Amino acid sequence: MEADPLSVFAILATLASLTIILSKLLLFPKTHVPKLPPGPKPWPLIGNLNLIGPLPHQSLHKLAQKYGPIMQLKFGSLPVVVASSAEMAKLFLKTHDHIFASRPKTAAGKYTTYNYSNITWAPYGPYWRQGRKIYLTELFSSKRLDSYEYIRVEERRDFVSRLYALSGQPIVLKDQLSRVTLSVISRIVLGKKYFIEPETETTSSSLVKLEEFQEMLDELFLLNGVLNIGDWIPWLRFFDLQGYEKRMKALKKRFDRFHHRVLDEHKAKREEGQNGNFAPKDMVDLLLELAENPDLEVKLNHDGVKGFIQSCFTRLLDFSFLFLWYPRGSHHGIHKNESPKNDLIAGGTDTSATTVEWAMSELIKQPNLIEKTNEELDRVIGQHRWVEERDIPNLPYIDSIVKETMRKHPVAVLLAPHLALEDCHVSGYDIRRGTPVFINTWSIGRDPSVWDQPEEFRPERFLEKAVDVKGQSFELLPFGSGRRMCPGYSLGLKMIRSSLANLLHGFTWKLPDTMRAENLGMEEVYGLATVRKFPLVAVMEPRLPVHLYQL
Repeated sequence: MEADPLSVFAILATLASLTIILSKLLLFPKTHVPKLPPGPKPWPLIGNLNLIGPLPHQSLHKLAQKYGPIMQLKFGSLPVVVASSAEMAKLFLKTHDHIFASRPKTAAGKYTTYNYSNITWAPYGPYWRQGRKIYLTELFSSKRLDSYEYIRVEERRDFVSRLYALSGQPIVLKDQLSRVTLSVISRIVLGKKYFIEPETETTSSSLVKLEEFQEMLDELFLLNGVLNIGDWIPWLRFFDLQGYEKRMKALKKRFDRFHHRVLDEHKAKREEGQNGNFAPKDMVDLLLELAENPDLEVKLNHDGVKGFIQSCFTRLLDFSFLFLWYPRGSHHGIHKNESPKNDLIAGGTDTSATTVEWAMSELIKQPNLIEKTNEELDRVIGQHRWVEERDIPNLPYIDSIVKETMRKHPVAVLLAPHLALEDCHVSGYDIRRGTPVFINTWSIGRDPSVWDQPEEFRPERFLEKAVDVKGQSFELLPFGSGRRMCPGYSLGLKMIRSSLANLLHGFTWKLPDTMRAENLGMEEVYGLATVRKFPLVAVMEPRLPVHLYQL
């Protein structure tokens, strides 16, 4: 039977089409087009930096309302990913933690942290893993921190004595809180206060003035957080348009001189040890011992010791270095009823003091909350003694106030950036290797799907449900989570809870006569710690019997 010409043609055409398709598939395989997270269209050169205002976390929060809890922007020429929900935070900090465990390399990390010897900015690898092990087992272990309790007790007594001497006078609360924090941490890390207190006269050449010491720390925290154009537009780095790298190099020299004084004194003390039996008492002593340990996987050299000292100090002062959009030199008006001390960075390194100041601000606005707190304190502690650290587990309302403050006023509004070590697929989107990832904790704390009436300050919400602050409850991440979680969080919690409890137990608080609670502003200024725009000025009177103040 003769074949139908049309059928033969159809068969040949089909075979030809299949041949062409197979050839294309084999010779020209289809290129995978990555599915990137949604986000705004970037401008040339600057990317999306035009969308970031003086409060970056709020700018990113508004963008997340439009683009979703995971979005991609461009800062300069580089892509960044921002996570704005507890679910997204969990994916980056737990599910894919091993992929996002590194840090971006910045000029600040190079110049101010001894070429990334500071554990905060060290890239993920053997040096960082060893450093974290030293932190957790040697420097910040529970046993080690408990051994420093006597220091916290002594400094808290001095703090209370200073407050009692100022009874009835308007005080800038943050100044008093920052001084006690700096004193505690100086003694724990360095072995003594390497600064001269205002009322102390000394001719010691190893000490610096308190104001100078604070200024060095403020500059360190500022330069580790600024938006340095050279980091985001690499070809402009050479020009140092903002002058930040010049300041970083100058600050490194200042810290080198300071660290040399500290290390020389500690080495001399070791040599003068009792019959050669030297027992280390502070963190610098421990680091010097570790530097002599031949069993370390990565030898701790001189710069490494200085980097660790800096890490210890800054990690205890500040829960987390932050990405910072800081318009240097900008000024804000001074409210006539507030403190004139309004430097955006002054005291900004002390997140413990910042958290307590926010808590006291919220409580003064709602005196009924102070009444509830006093009822708990009087019932558990009584009016015959101060609150001690061992009392804190029996003060759930104090704990709920601290958690609510960390939710509504997180000092680390953006966790320090994580860096993708490899290409990764997250929540249906492709995240490319080398992409920085920011977690917006401020936005997470205002998620109405998680928090009922999130703009209200209501500590009772934490009495109603258990929420962990140690990195396991992703709706509240004051110290981060995962491999890069702040190792000094335990000491930070001790200082915040005990300071707040004693302020409320020992004194009554009110605003100056010229102010009313409903008029107390709660505006914030973005910085290494997101602080009050106007520092809290308050008046306190003794609440406990006077004889308890004779310390």
